[in-house]
Amino acid sequence: MILIDPPLVHAHGRLWSHLVSDESYDELHAFASTIGIPARGFDRDHYDVPAERYDDVVAAGAVAVSSRELVQRLRAAGLRQRKTRPS
Repeated sequence: MILIDPPLVHAHGRLWSHLVSDESYDELHAFASTIGIPARGFDRDHYDVPAERYDDVVAAGAVAVSSRELVQRLRAAGLRQRKTRPS
């Protein structure tokens, strides 16, 4: 299933959502490609989606969930990729 959280992250003068799959990265990449989200928006385990695209992404089939649920589902699927810390 494709999931998106609310646009709550401030970066680069905008608000952003995270788009994930709780099934596979293949499902996520295929969905993102279908709705025109560029590959450069992928970061470890999610795509960053600007707030102005949120409604369109939900209309295309992504399920709106809280940020907490998104992370829980990503972890449960074994797809969560944590940031690596510099040594």
